[in-house]
This record gives sequence, structure tokens and C-alpha cells, in this order.
Amino acid sequence: MANGTIAVSPHTAEVDFYNVRTKHKGILSWLLTIDHKRIGIMYLFAVVFFFLVAMTIGVFMRLEMLTPGETIMKPQTYNSLFTLHGVIMIFLFIIPAVPAVFGNFFLPIQLGAQDVQFPKLNLLSWYLYVIGAVLALTSLFSGGGIMDTGWTFYVPYSIRTTTNVSLSVFAAFVLGFATILTGLNFITTIHRLRCPGMTWFRMPLFAWALYATSWIQVLATPVIGITLILIILERAFGIGIFDPALGGDPLLYQHMFWIYSHPAVYIMILPAMGVVSEIIPTFSKKAIFGYVPIAISSLGIALVGYLVWGHHMFSSGISDTSRVIFSLLTFFVALPSGIKIFNWVATMYKGSIEVTAPMLYVLLFIFIFSIGGLTGLSLGALNTDLHLTDTYFVVAHFHYVMFGGMGIIFFAALHYWFPKMFGKMYNEKVAKTAAIWIGIGFNMLYFPMFIMGYLGQPRRYYDYLPEFQKYHIFSTVGSWVLVSGILIMYINLAIALKRGKKAPDNPWGGTTLEWKTSSPPIMENFKEIPTVTTGPYDHSNMESQEVKK
Repeated sequence: MANGTIAVSPHTAEVDFYNVRTKHKGILSWLLTIDHKRIGIMYLFAVVFFFLVAMTIGVFMRLEMLTPGETIMKPQTYNSLFTLHGVIMIFLFIIPAVPAVFGNFFLPIQLGAQDVQFPKLNLLSWYLYVIGAVLALTSLFSGGGIMDTGWTFYVPYSIRTTTNVSLSVFAAFVLGFATILTGLNFITTIHRLRCPGMTWFRMPLFAWALYATSWIQVLATPVIGITLILIILERAFGIGIFDPALGGDPLLYQHMFWIYSHPAVYIMILPAMGVVSEIIPTFSKKAIFGYVPIAISSLGIALVGYLVWGHHMFSSGISDTSRVIFSLLTFFVALPSGIKIFNWVATMYKGSIEVTAPMLYVLLFIFIFSIGGLTGLSLGALNTDLHLTDTYFVVAHFHYVMFGGMGIIFFAALHYWFPKMFGKMYNEKVAKTAAIWIGIGFNMLYFPMFIMGYLGQPRRYYDYLPEFQKYHIFSTVGSWVLVSGILIMYINLAIALKRGKKAPDNPWGGTTLEWKTSSPPIMENFKEIPTVTTGPYDHSNMESQEVKK
């Protein structure tokens, strides 16, 4: 670099990042890359693979619940698949999907930077993710069989079961390090590598969401790492921290697990909220309503999210005083989320809305996530939680927030940034059809669970009473509709990747910096470091951010 200009030869600037000059060739040029875009692409294919694996497992679980009693598998098999589905979805898809894929690819570009602050550390985080995933899959075929504790690894059962808990838990421990390194990298990148003119309140809201998420990753993830190591030590040496037979306290495990895992909910959902804040102004052709409140609410969610873990433990035996305090704080955490939804809807008001596939997914998200949030308040209230806490109501709420939140927005982000990432356009009509199928199938699958839970159907059970069968049949048929929509979506994108039309640099009329460079971006993103002179969502002057491609 010289005088603020990235030194890129003229012919290099025309070559996409799949073919950049490197001393390595073929697969090694990917496996040893330190380019943030390639690392984002590698994360993308990994998380999509694991999502499809976990989705397949979920379909088999639904088939088992089609009829009372044994349908296609034994109870032990169901418990193992239940655990496997949760572990893969949470640790290998939901937590890393948006930040690791789209954060890696687009955060430096949105900041006007060449790369993340620590490119080699970024590659190490991807390898830790892969190592953790391999360890998790290895645990399936070694030891005493597939872990059957559920994704929460609750003691004392996780200490006493003969299944291969230790290797699975160690896999989650390794994945935690990948999360911490990514968080450290993003925080430092945002502090150090913003381009000239990009003050804190000129950053895109996706960057704000990643900033808040990264602090949670750095501060909360070590807690779960320590907790998981203690499980391994308990199983290996019987040290008696959690085992009541040795004077330990199982309740201590729940506190330590949820001190991490409730903030981790916002590791999953905050980046998705950042994506929504990018897509809505683009397809409403308006500046975002209430930029500063949305940015600050991301930090507010991250802060308050640390204080509400106890609402997972209302029925566990904690004191009445603790339950009242945690219930009150749980209602407070809904406020910053409500601010975001209000501002998103206000942005669309009187806007020139263009309902493309990404926008359709966002509208679906607002509807589904609102249901998830409102039903969460029922679980945050002490009197209703004691009735609902171990029922299918919680399963429905969890999936409305996690899959209906992060999962749906992962699909939205994939369609929004696909032309920029791969330089190809997909079939818009097929993409919209898939989105509609996904929306219908999702609600068919999960909404009956609210009813079953209210009527007393317990969660985590292999069997159920005959009066619940009609709801399980409807829910299982919904899973078929949902899966068909997801497969249509991925097939459409795969076809586009192979023979889609060439994408223009700015197909949606976006105003943030990633739309000011080529599709796909060149090696170091820009010919010259851009200078920002306005906020990120100024549609009045599309050339307000001076950038040379």
C-alpha cells in the first residue's frame, strides 16, 4: 500500500478471488488461504453440509413420532438422534453460520478494509471448527455408542451414561475456541481497520451486530469451555463437582451451562438481526429508521442477555427471590428486540418496497420471530413457565426463535449476498417459491407443538399418548413441506452457481461498501481504500461513498 492505495496491478483487479495469484495451486490454494473471502466460502460449504445432515436426522425423528409406540426406531436410537440433531444444529450450524460465513466474507468489505486484522488467526479458527466437527462425528463411531444426553449435556446423567460423552464434549470445547478466535478477530478489525471517514455511527448495522456478538463470544464462551472440561474430569476421575453421589451439585452445572448458553442465544440471533437491518433499507429504498437506537440495542441485547440465564431454571429449585428477579430481567431483554422490530417496520412504511427473495425471507422472519418472542414472554412468567417448561411448548418456542430467526435469515443472507459472493444470479421465481414453501412448512411443523405443549405433551419423550397423534401427524407432514422447500432453495442456488447469469456489481441498488466493488470482489476488495462521507444507508446519493472498483 502507498498513500492509502491498495497496490493491485491492472490485470489482477479483473481476476476474481477464485483465481488469485498464489504460490499454492489447486486445493492447497484454498486450504492454506488467508483471504477472508475464501475462508467465508469454506465456512459456507461446511455449515450447509452439517445443516443438511442435522435436517435429515430431524426428518427421521419426526417419522418416529408419526404414531404412538415404536414406528421406525428403538428408544435408545431416538435419544441418540435427538442429541445428534441438537449438537450439530447448535454448535456446527446456528452459532457459526451467519458470523463465520457472512461476517468473514463481508465485514472487512463493509469497513473498507483489505482483510480482517489477523488473517492467519482467521484460518486457524476455520481449522478448529473442522477439527471440532471431525471429533464430533468420530464420537458417533467409537466408545459406547452415540451420546444420548441431549445437546445440554445435563449432569448427573452425562457423567454416568456409558455412551461416548467425553469425546463429544471435547469436540464442543474445541469448537468454542474457534468461536473465541473469530470474536477477537472481529472486535480488533472493527476497532482498527475502518476506512477513512467511517466513524462508529457510519458503520453498517451488520457490523454493529457482529461487534456486539463478538463480545459475547469472547466473554461467555470460556465459561462453557470450563464447564465442558469439568464434565470430562468428572467422568475420568470422579472429582465430585457435579455428581451428588460424591457431594457435588448438579444445579451448579445448570448455572454454569446457562450463564453461557443464554448469551449464546444472542450469538445466534444478533448477526441475523444485523442482516435484516441491511436488507430492509435496500429493498425499501429508504434510510433505516432509527439507526442509532438499532445500533445501541444490539449492545443492549448483548448486555442484558448475560443477566437472564436463571429463567431456564425456574423449576430446578432455585430460590423464590432469584426466580422473581430473573423473571423481571427476562421481560427487560425483550425491549431492545422490540425496538429493532419497530424500526424495521417503520423503515418499510411508505417505502418503495421491492419483494425479492431476500426481502420475502425477511418478512417471513419478522412474522415468525415475533411469535417466538411473544411466546418467550409466557416462558419468562413464573406461573406459566412452571406448567410449560418441560413441554413441547418450549420446543416450538426454541425453533421459532432459533430456526425461525437465525435459520430463515441465513437463507435471506445467502440470497442477498449470493450475487456478490459468486458473481452469479439465481432464478428469482424459484427462490420465491422455495421461500413460500419454507414458510408454510415451518409453521405446519412447529405451531402444533405450542398446542401440544399447552395440553401437556412432555418434550424429550420417545412416546406419547394417543390423543396427541393428530398434532404429530400434522407436524410431520409439515416437516416434509419444509424440507421440500429447503431442497428447492439449495438446488436453485447450486444451478445458479453452475450456470447462472453473470451478476452486476450492484444488482439490488445497495448503498453499503460491498456493493461498490466487483462481483465477486477482487483480491484485496478495492483498488483503493474507500473514503466514506455519509451514513451507510443514504439512498439520496448513491455515489456518496467514493470508491474505485
